[in-house]
Amino acid sequence: MRSLTVLGATGSVGASTLDLVRREREQWRIVALTANCQAAELAALAREFSAEIAVVADESCLPDLRAALAGSGIETAGGTAALIAAAARPADLTLAAIVGCAGLAPTMAAIERGATVALANKEALVSAGAVMLAAVARHRTTLLPVDSEHNAIFQCLAGNDLAQVRSITLTASGGPFRDWSPAQLTKATPAQAVKHPNWNMGAKISVDSATMFNKGLELIEAHYLFPVGLERLRIVVHPQSVVHSMVEYRDGSTLAQLGPSDMRVPIASCLAWPGRMETPCAPLDLAKLGELTFRAADEERFPATALCRAAAEAGGAAPAVLNAANEIAVAAFLSGQIAFTRIAVMVAQVMSRYSPSAPASLDDVIALDHAARVQTRELLELA
Repeated sequence: MRSLTVLGATGSVGASTLDLVRREREQWRIVALTANCQAAELAALAREFSAEIAVVADESCLPDLRAALAGSGIETAGGTAALIAAAARPADLTLAAIVGCAGLAPTMAAIERGATVALANKEALVSAGAVMLAAVARHRTTLLPVDSEHNAIFQCLAGNDLAQVRSITLTASGGPFRDWSPAQLTKATPAQAVKHPNWNMGAKISVDSATMFNKGLELIEAHYLFPVGLERLRIVVHPQSVVHSMVEYRDGSTLAQLGPSDMRVPIASCLAWPGRMETPCAPLDLAKLGELTFRAADEERFPATALCRAAAEAGGAAPAVLNAANEIAVAAFLSGQIAFTRIAVMVAQVMSRYSPSAPASLDDVIALDHAARVQTRELLELA
């Protein structure tokens, strides 16, 4: 029996993880489950999986969590410090799936414990890549990528030497607006942006997919996880979302990982690593699919990938500033405050106006993130 902590248990990645655990219940002991403020849902999961502790990040939700778990014997806690403490509890595997920079400190706590961390928090590497990877090396932590693209690269590398790699290609669905004209993009609505053609995801990541920021952020992540050089990292649009990434080796061989558009596949890869486990996902029927198509990313209509590459090239504070500005701009779009096409414009403006020193610690990253958000909100007020 292996022990597991799920940070972000009520989100889509957390739910997919627990769905897989549910199917092999006798093989797992649940240490901690956390959520932001979904007390009733978290309590139900904690009871079902006999978790040792359930934690809400929003301390105002703690009374509801305690009431829902009364008499269960399950420990409860609330607040940021409690979240970090839960992440630091001994567990064979910690799945870090808290969305946004709220997941930075808990993810670092799990890394510093020195076990195995399955990373689904994109912002952790984008905003704090150098700081976090230094901690991974220092504490000899095993870091497994959960994102479908990075997990695909990880599988295609399969222990091969990065020096043998000629290029790495991340595939992008292109999102719901991949065939829209520039004029149509200016009128895109939040409801249209969150309706992803292939994946079932939350609102923020769905908008990121529509703008292509999601793929740009993944490029920054890949730059940290698989340091082959930015010039060897590529992006292609692949509308079917069947090929999740490809690795080309110097002998001309290209290995690709294919699978259904279901996050349970890469999550299962992490849960069972270095082995494999059953999933309920239907096998690919290539004859039924008929064809797989690929095309170059259009950085004129979707400048996000170029902005992200520029941030990765600049290094230092640039990726963290870009990530923070994007989060605020996406929220402004979802609330109807700005047009879809203004998201990338705002991010570019913040990056050009705000050039702080490179973060040397997690506290620096968090302070930098906060300051960049303030800068972006100030720009919103002037818009």
